[in-house]
Amino acid sequence: MGRAAADVTSAFSIGHRQVFAIALPAMLANITTPLVGVVATAAIGRLGDAAALGGVAMASLVFDCLFWLCGFLRMGTVALTAQALGAGDRTEQRAVLGRALLIAIVIGAVLLAVQIPLAAGILWLMGGSVAVNDAAGLYFAIRLWSAPFALGNYVMLGWLVGLNHPRLALAVQIVVNVVDILLTVLFVLVLDGGVAGAAWAAVIAEGSGLAAGLALAWHVLGHRLDMPRHALFNRAKLVRMLAVNRDIFIRTAALVAAFLFFSAQGARAGDVTLAANAVLHNFTLIGAFFLDGMANAAEQLCGRAYGARDRSAFSRAVKLIVGWSLVFGLATSIAFALGGPFLIDAMTASADVRDTARLFLWLAMLTPVCGALTFAYDGIYIGVTWVRDMRNLMIVALTIYFAVWRLTQPLGNAGLWLALVTFYLVRGVLQAARYPTLARRTFGTMS
Repeated sequence: MGRAAADVTSAFSIGHRQVFAIALPAMLANITTPLVGVVATAAIGRLGDAAALGGVAMASLVFDCLFWLCGFLRMGTVALTAQALGAGDRTEQRAVLGRALLIAIVIGAVLLAVQIPLAAGILWLMGGSVAVNDAAGLYFAIRLWSAPFALGNYVMLGWLVGLNHPRLALAVQIVVNVVDILLTVLFVLVLDGGVAGAAWAAVIAEGSGLAAGLALAWHVLGHRLDMPRHALFNRAKLVRMLAVNRDIFIRTAALVAAFLFFSAQGARAGDVTLAANAVLHNFTLIGAFFLDGMANAAEQLCGRAYGARDRSAFSRAVKLIVGWSLVFGLATSIAFALGGPFLIDAMTASADVRDTARLFLWLAMLTPVCGALTFAYDGIYIGVTWVRDMRNLMIVALTIYFAVWRLTQPLGNAGLWLALVTFYLVRGVLQAARYPTLARRTFGTMS
């Protein structure tokens, strides 16, 4: 083991090229991720049935949130796989894949087992009309069968990135999206399958993606997928994986809560403000696509350096990730400042919504630069599995977010945006402040 680790470490170097070799495919994958719901909504929209369109759009949003909560399967798998790669432990690289897939299968099976009360509860909370709920219920009931496949794809994406094969991970995502687009057009627009056709297209697409991922894993592992049972069910490592996934899940749930609260408060301010916030929220998503690519690079490079116990490589990775994240964050904010009004006009034809969105544009354009440290340190913390600290700091940041919102309520929607911008900024600042202590504890005196 020690010899293998030494061999890997001696050949392990981190520079700008290594960062972007991971970050760029991750950025492309992030941009294509929402396509399953977007394609279904677009195809149903061409049928001219408003209730069906609303139902599919609503159910797609539910799946986006549901699967987002399960993002720990990807993030935790990246970290643990990269650590095994850095340590030169080939058996553990296989075992991480097996354990993560088992967890994905169990979660998918639980979702299917509770699908009836789950669907009823979600539809009640969403509060749509009878016709919309019928369409959403049908789409939900069918597409939920994609859950084991979709969660398995999270694992495959994380595992391939963890082994430093980001292009193969992107290939899996492309398979899912291409199959989904082709089958949605066939089932909905050619065969007149309606809502059910769109849902079955998503199920088959996710299944095709998992099959492609397993085929790539078979190739990467030398044309074999077997793994020792004692390694797969190693109690200590299985417990560690579950603990890592639990803490990332809690952190993600807090993040989802922050965005749901933002949407709910915007809705209370009226339809125009809600629509303007929805338009501006796309700006934050665009910034997140770029910054999350850097976070992916951090997860792999920092995890690999940690596995190799290479403090020099780790320090180099942190400096590059933080530096490039700040560059991308600042560049994106400047781009929004210059082109924001044109993007707003492109996204809405309502004069009232345009005027309101322009009024708060200066706050929305701050989110990429204020969130740069957050994304960078999220990736660093996940890579080294400092996830308990990340979870705790997220809860502190969420508390500050609510406190700022409370104090700025007299400012109305501007106060809500100030709270969100503060939330982005505080998360990064807290993690940056905690970083030196964690680094010393993990590696000793950093170079």
